[in-house]
Amino acid sequence: MVGVVRRDDRRGGGIDRDVAGRLTGGPTVAGRIRGAAGGDGGEGVTRRHDGTLHVSRREVLTLGAGTFLGVVTSWRRVTLQAPDSLPGSGPSGRLWDPARAGRPLPPVTAADNDAAIQGIEKQIHCTCGCNQDVYTCRTTDFTCTTSPAMHRRVVALAQAGKSGQQILDEFVHEHGLAILMAPPKRGFNLIGYLVPPVAFLVAAAVLTLVLRRWVRAAPAAVAATASGGPDATPEELARLRRELERLSS
Repeated sequence: MVGVVRRDDRRGGGIDRDVAGRLTGGPTVAGRIRGAAGGDGGEGVTRRHDGTLHVSRREVLTLGAGTFLGVVTSWRRVTLQAPDSLPGSGPSGRLWDPARAGRPLPPVTAADNDAAIQGIEKQIHCTCGCNQDVYTCRTTDFTCTTSPAMHRRVVALAQAGKSGQQILDEFVHEHGLAILMAPPKRGFNLIGYLVPPVAFLVAAAVLTLVLRRWVRAAPAAVAATASGGPDATPEELARLRRELERLSS
């Protein structure tokens, strides 16, 4: 339909229509469309005889609220179910790794609580980037997969009959001196171990000497002040003497 001009006269309650064209064929646009909330004879979205849609305010609010809740629910579902980029490396750690689903954690062995093994691990720097030793990392960060692997490496070397120093040398050979939590006490590294205590002893000795000089100088200054006479001119002394005589008479 083309060229439809409609005028709504609210006072008379009627609707005038001036048709400037005609239908090209087919059914007319007049009819009634049942709404989603209504059925036959129910209240719903209807189309008037003049081709306009009639929607109540309650239906508009209901549709808007339903659409908003649907969008929020979909967004929360996508946000909560989004997996990590790499299994075992995201904030949830191994929980998102499908390969670990239904598998129990490895059991605790005697080597996990062995004091000698723990002492060795406390000297080895974990390479996961946490800036902690292997023992601290594997017992506090349960999402780290690097420290357990290094722990198994230490246990394997210990079971092979290697001593603690030999195990440390093995890690240094593989990763360099940066793998140690503290540099070895030999060569140029001795400066780092000797300079701090020597500097502390020198500073303590200097402070002791300065305090002793201050203590000795204080009594001498007090004695010099007490032995000296009054700091006054002869005229002031004579005036003081006259005032004392006047008060005593």
